[in-house]
Amino acid sequence: MKVFNKIVDLQNQLFEDRKQGKEIGLVPTMGALHEGHASLVRRSVKENGVTVVSVFVNPTQFNDKNDLKNYPRTLDADCKLLDDCGADYVLAPSVEEMYPTPDNRQFEYPPVSTVMEGAHRPGHFNGVCQVVSRLFYIVKPQRAYFGEKDWQQIAVVKAMVRHLQLPVQIVECDIVRDADGLARSSRNTLLSKDERAIAPAIYQALRESLAYAKKHTVKETHDKVVADINDVEGLEVEYFSIVDGNTLQDIDNWDDTSYVVGCITVYCGKTPIRLIDHIKYKS
Repeated sequence: MKVFNKIVDLQNQLFEDRKQGKEIGLVPTMGALHEGHASLVRRSVKENGVTVVSVFVNPTQFNDKNDLKNYPRTLDADCKLLDDCGADYVLAPSVEEMYPTPDNRQFEYPPVSTVMEGAHRPGHFNGVCQVVSRLFYIVKPQRAYFGEKDWQQIAVVKAMVRHLQLPVQIVECDIVRDADGLARSSRNTLLSKDERAIAPAIYQALRESLAYAKKHTVKETHDKVVADINDVEGLEVEYFSIVDGNTLQDIDNWDDTSYVVGCITVYCGKTPIRLIDHIKYKS
């Protein structure tokens, strides 16, 4: 496995690979890799001749400077995991390498980019689109792999791909969870032992709401999930939205659409750490 810090060096390598007829898969990450990322990489390795993994903590998608500062950075451990998974190349650029000049492009794809995370983290999805589009232009992959934990992000990236008419297939991969149900996330490494012990209550409440929803309204289901999680000391729901899985707009009744997803963000602990998850009520 080769690690590239310079974009042009990676591009030169990929030029040679393309001459050999190899298809390219890309797994964009911000590092602090875990089994969820590993599952994306292994799938890319299986489906492509070459797999590129980017490891870059993108400053333009953080609206909280402390969140950016505290985001875990573990490049050496990341490279070992990626090598074990069979990745071919790692792109680990500096901020100056990725953004030699400020990126002033604006990406807005309402309604999918303006609700939920878009409403609570102004500028976040614009930053995601800036860096992901840059990576697509740099790598020119046939396929790019994203985990469903960041479910809304996938919808936004797909909208961007359609808008820019990019020739890349977005491959959605299932959430990887720990045995107790907590969705794997780089942010989990920031949890204390006590915080890690209570975090699984988020998915437990979502899972229990599946049966509850069969006999209760959308609002009743929403309120129960929020109450169940807020009843756990150390957890506080920022938002829980039950939406049409295609438009990401809130629904009032279960029969409003055939695709219903509940998306949640919860603050865990005193710091606090921001954790996201979702559940599919109808798909």
